[in-house]
Amino acid sequence: MPAAVAAAAFLAGWLATACAPDAASTPADDVAAPEGMVYVPGGATRIGAEDGTPAERPVFEAQVAPFFMDVHPVTVGQFRAFVEATGHVTEAERLGDAAVYDPDTGGWQLLPGADWRRPMGPEAPPAPDDHPVTQVSWNDAVAYAKWAGKRLPTEIEWEHAARNARNADGPYAWGDALVEDGEHRANTWQGPFPGGNTGEDGHLFTSPVGAYGATELGLTDMGGNVWEWTADWFRPYAERDRPFTPDATSEKVQRGGSFLCHVSYCHGYRVSARSHSTPDTALFHVGFRLVKDRARQSFPPQ
Repeated sequence: MPAAVAAAAFLAGWLATACAPDAASTPADDVAAPEGMVYVPGGATRIGAEDGTPAERPVFEAQVAPFFMDVHPVTVGQFRAFVEATGHVTEAERLGDAAVYDPDTGGWQLLPGADWRRPMGPEAPPAPDDHPVTQVSWNDAVAYAKWAGKRLPTEIEWEHAARNARNADGPYAWGDALVEDGEHRANTWQGPFPGGNTGEDGHLFTSPVGAYGATELGLTDMGGNVWEWTADWFRPYAERDRPFTPDATSEKVQRGGSFLCHVSYCHGYRVSARSHSTPDTALFHVGFRLVKDRARQSFPPQ
């Protein structure tokens, strides 16, 4: 076969594979994911919930390309490796304080000395290495992502993954209930709020990643434990296609809920729930996980 014909045939085949609708829905079993990540097939996903908060409406459909996603949020140990390799100083450390919630008073405070190492303050024990890192701002998360060769997910990607890449309609990434067969499926608040967390799920604050099992895709902590930063600016869905210029008051979207969430006032661990904070904010119940684009096949050498 002449070289020009072979090249043309290869190009046609490559384009057909890369652009075909089913290219985004390759079964996860057929794709090898990088270490510590799972493959999230692409496809159409419903975003939002008509019975959710106003921020979750109107519901719309989005097309999502396939990608890889971290199995769990970035841990304290992983973040420490980043700091030791780069000398990164978080925004909470530079500012000298970070936000901590006091469940006894029902109020937030900027606690001097609180940072990713000791998210509850300098007098509290250090955060365990296998817990999600917290007290990291969106800017800190982006710095880590660049070092790791990954990126923050868009909130559409996050919800697509939480719906198990098949548009699952359950309220939670793992199913329909917070407790299944007597086992808690997420680290959330139990008891009256504020001041009454009974800790029935085994943890009052953060928990080790993966402690409550995995979703159908193999992801853990997709509800509860910590809210997770995403790449997107927080905007009403009705305005998502309009021009937008962020300013000093603009906020980034967080997904997934946390150990502070309870169905009576937050219910943030639903797949469609949204929260938001400014990019420089550090909070003791907010962390992040990363994603990586699926590499496309390259053209043959000329």
